[in-house]
Amino acid sequence: MLHLDAVQTLALAGIALFLGYGLCRAIPVLGRYNLPPPVIGGLVFALAAWVGHSRGTPLFVLDTSLQSPLMIAFFTTIGMNASLLLLKISGRQVVVFLLLASVFAIAQNLLGMAVAMGFGLHPLFGVLAGSTTLTGGPATGLAFAPLFENAGVTGAESIAVASAMAGIVCGGLIGGPVATVLIRRFDLRSIRPEDHQAPPDDAHPFSGSDADREYSALKCLVAILVAMWLGAWVSRWISSTGITLPAYVGAMLVGAVIRNIDDRTQLIKLSIPTTDMIGNVCLALFLSVALMNLKLWELAGLAMPLLVNLGLQALLVSLFCVVVFRVMGRDYDAAVMGGGFIGFMLGTTANAMAVMRTLVERYGVAPRAFLVAPLVGAFFIDFTNALIITGFINLWPH
Repeated sequence: MLHLDAVQTLALAGIALFLGYGLCRAIPVLGRYNLPPPVIGGLVFALAAWVGHSRGTPLFVLDTSLQSPLMIAFFTTIGMNASLLLLKISGRQVVVFLLLASVFAIAQNLLGMAVAMGFGLHPLFGVLAGSTTLTGGPATGLAFAPLFENAGVTGAESIAVASAMAGIVCGGLIGGPVATVLIRRFDLRSIRPEDHQAPPDDAHPFSGSDADREYSALKCLVAILVAMWLGAWVSRWISSTGITLPAYVGAMLVGAVIRNIDDRTQLIKLSIPTTDMIGNVCLALFLSVALMNLKLWELAGLAMPLLVNLGLQALLVSLFCVVVFRVMGRDYDAAVMGGGFIGFMLGTTANAMAVMRTLVERYGVAPRAFLVAPLVGAFFIDFTNALIITGFINLWPH
C-alpha cells in the first residue's frame, strides 16, 4: 500500500487529471455530455480503490491537506469574476434569470427532502442531492460535504459525486429536446446576427509580451491569495455567530469585493480570463484529489433514492423551463435560454453552453441567451445557491 504525502498526492491527482482528458477524447460519449475530465480520471482511481477495498487490500493512503486550499482558491476566483458591471449587459434579464434559478434551487431542495423522507433517509440527503450537487455541480457538492457529514448524512462525498455526475448526464440529455419542443411548438425564429452587437471582450490572457502576461498572472495570483487570507477571517467571524457555512464563503465574498473595487478604481486591473484560468487549474486539481479519495462503497443501498430523485428533478426542471420561457420573453432567445437553464440546473455551465451551442447550430444565433445564461450559471448562481444551501443546513434541527 502506498502512503503518499501532500506533494505526491497532488502529483497523482495530475496523472488522474490527464487520464481523464485521455478517456474523454478516446470515448466520445464522455465528451458529448461534458463530463469533467478530472472527475472521470479521479473516478478511475476511486473505482480501483473500491476493488482493492473489496478484496481487503487497500491501494493507497492520500494526504489531502492541499485539497481545501485548492477548493477555496477556485471559489475565490468565482467571487473575483462576479463583477457587478456585468449586470449592465442585459442587466434586467440577468437579474430575472438569476431570481428564477434561485427559486428553482429552493424547489430542488424541497423535492429532494420529500424523496429522502419517503425513503426514510435524513432530510438533508435531499438537499445534498438537490441544489448542492445539481445546481452546484461536483465542486459545490464536495465543498459542502463535510457540513452534511456533520449534520448526519453518511457518505456525503460519495453521494455528492454520484448525484452531480448523474445530473450532468441528465441535463445534457434533456436540455436540447425540451428547448426544441418549445421552438417548434411556437414556431420561433432566430433574429439576424447583425441586429445585436457583441459585448466587448476582456483582454485575452495570452495577449501582449511575456513580461505583461507574467505580470498579469502574478497580480491575479496575489489577489487570490490575499482574498483567501482575508476570507479566512471573514469565515471565522461568520462562524462565531453560530452559522454553519463552508470554508470558501468568506474568500468568495472578499474576492467579489476586490473585483468590484478594482472595477471602479482600476487600481489592480485584474484580468477576468487570467483569473478564470487560475481558477480552472485549481478546480481540476481539487476535483482530482477529492475524487481519488472517495469511498464508493459507502453508496451501497442509495442507488434507488438517487435515481428516483433525479427522475423527479428532471421532470420538475422540464416543466419549469416553460416558466423560464414565458418570463424571459416567449421568443427564440428565451427558448434557447430555457435549454441552458436545464443544462446548468442539472449539471454545470459547460453543460448549458453545450446545449445552447447545439441549438444555435441548428436553428440560428441567440445572442441574448449567450449573454444571460453564462453570467448567471458561471457566476451569480454560486452566490445565491451557497446562501440557499447554508440556510437549509442551519434551519434544519441537527
